[in-house]
Amino acid sequence: MTGNKTALVLGATGLVGQALVQQLLTDARYSAVICLVRRPVAANLFDDPDRKLQPMVIDYDQLQDYQGYFNVNHVYCCLGTTLKQAGSRAAFRKVDFEYVHVAAQLSRAQRCDGFVWISSVGANANSKQFYLRVKGELENAIMRMPQLTHASAVRPSLLLGSRASSRPLEEFGQKLAPLLRRVLVGSLSKYRPVYAREVAAKMISLQLF
Repeated sequence: MTGNKTALVLGATGLVGQALVQQLLTDARYSAVICLVRRPVAANLFDDPDRKLQPMVIDYDQLQDYQGYFNVNHVYCCLGTTLKQAGSRAAFRKVDFEYVHVAAQLSRAQRCDGFVWISSVGANANSKQFYLRVKGELENAIMRMPQLTHASAVRPSLLLGSRASSRPLEEFGQKLAPLLRRVLVGSLSKYRPVYAREVAAKMISLQLF
């Protein structure tokens, strides 16, 4: 039996986004899973037996114009890039800070029940590392946003899974992952490499209301 909640996913075609959407499509709470994407989604990308998936092609640079899509129960934001892919610090910040921040603002405007996004282990607005500083600044901006109920960030370490694009550091981490997952325990457990499906499951667990 399918529930009556609706979910909105941003970044549905990324590593975590794909795992998340697939889990949402089998979650009995949801009757619809809306995905805001830059380009049409391949028909075979997801297994959707109940036909819940509703992909919508949008221009992320004009995200504020799509406020109506945020009239859902739960918003999941999996947007993110790398400095190499973005090409510049400004382009990186546009994706990892501006887009996510606008999504949080639209979620608040539509009074969504919950907003969950992907941050990073070590996120700190005072960090000397640009990547971690941007992630920390975003956490501060969203968590201080008034009237945004149930906003939560997940802070994964190195992400594991099969990517379309090559990331040498992550490929190296994939090889070391079994060892690192055994030795990083206790206070160091937050630095363990984590599979995309695990991050997705954590995001969904934060929307249990």
